[in-house]
Amino acid sequence: MKPDEIDELVPRWKEAGMSSSLIATLELGKRISRLHLLFEQAIKAELAELGLTYAEFDVLMALNRAAPPYRMKPSELSKALLLTSGGISNVLQRLTAAGHVEREDNAGDARSRWVQLTESGRQVATSALGASSRAYSDVTAGIEEEAVRRAADALREVLTPMKRRRYR
Repeated sequence: MKPDEIDELVPRWKEAGMSSSLIATLELGKRISRLHLLFEQAIKAELAELGLTYAEFDVLMALNRAAPPYRMKPSELSKALLLTSGGISNVLQRLTAAGHVEREDNAGDARSRWVQLTESGRQVATSALGASSRAYSDVTAGIEEEAVRRAADALREVLTPMKRRRYR
């Protein structure tokens, strides 16, 4: 197997006296971060052609996954996407101005509102999903499907026993 840029860090970690277990964990984290960055850069480039930011894409996809009429409360979006209430508010303002979402009163709770996709929003969400798929395909082009499958399964094995943790 050909060494990567993370392998270049290992000797320094060993010299610092880190355990092999910690080094393996650092390698895992660094490679996951690198992989995430590659996917994110590719997706952002595709989304830019649609006039969308990554955060806007996330909101559109969350609403698109919701059961018809494709709506959620802002607090639900914030929690699902790990965005602050201020961050979700800014994204929703931009998507509302673009005509992709609309807000309506929540008859069951006067303190909250619903956010839902408009027809334009559903169309943009569909286009954005296609753009995201192209980006993922571009990043993994030339890698055997079985290798990608093994990596995905190995990451599941690592992630499943981990509990969601919040750090300050």
